[in-house]
Amino acid sequence: MLRVRVTLPDRPGALGQVARTLGVAGADIVQVVVLERLGGRAVDDFTVVWPGAARVERLLAGLAAIPGVQVDGIWRAIGAPVAGGHDAELLAQVAANPADGLATLVDAVPGLLAAEWAAAVVVPADWAARTGAVPRPGLTGGPVLPGPPGAEATVACTSWRAPDPLRLPEVTPLRARAMNGPGDARYAVAPFGRAGLVLVVARTGDDEMQAAGFHVTEVDRVAQLVRAAAVILGDRLDLVAAPPVAYPS
Repeated sequence: MLRVRVTLPDRPGALGQVARTLGVAGADIVQVVVLERLGGRAVDDFTVVWPGAARVERLLAGLAAIPGVQVDGIWRAIGAPVAGGHDAELLAQVAANPADGLATLVDAVPGLLAAEWAAAVVVPADWAARTGAVPRPGLTGGPVLPGPPGAEATVACTSWRAPDPLRLPEVTPLRARAMNGPGDARYAVAPFGRAGLVLVVARTGDDEMQAAGFHVTEVDRVAQLVRAAAVILGDRLDLVAAPPVAYPS
């Protein structure tokens, strides 16, 4: 399963041209999502089943031959992204079992956004007051990467497909946004608004494919889910973000 993001002319027949080209190349279209229509251009995401033995260059070459069409990214998808109605279903699951609500949200979000993994991370509340306060990446189960003194993001929980060790972008608890990381990593981050807790969602590509960055509509969707979950879970999020208490042995 692949996700292909294409910018194309917003005119009759353009979408059909792209669909026909995908079919001729050997792709079976599962879903089409229109992300944007603005200034005579459209941004569409196609989820396709692609023959495992076929080279992706064949697909890219076919799309590049269509006048006015630009491929913004192509990456492997866990499955066909689901519609917005599933957001409400996810939030209902969070509300039904708030003790595992954060883990439920983190594990489900990648499937909603054709992402690879997600993590809830905690940035210390005093990050902005620290000397040279520029948050820097960290690793789970290991030291924070070298750099100037700044906030250290720690991991609260991750989705099941998250890599180990986990390399995080330079997150802050300020606002929802899209980010590009080292290499081909693409991130969307959204704060819960409580105790420095932030949701990080990631896509990565490989030598053959490059993932598209998160579109503004996808960032907004993550932000809405996070805000709603924060209302549902309330003070439980403060307990997640609280540092562990060391008891004398």
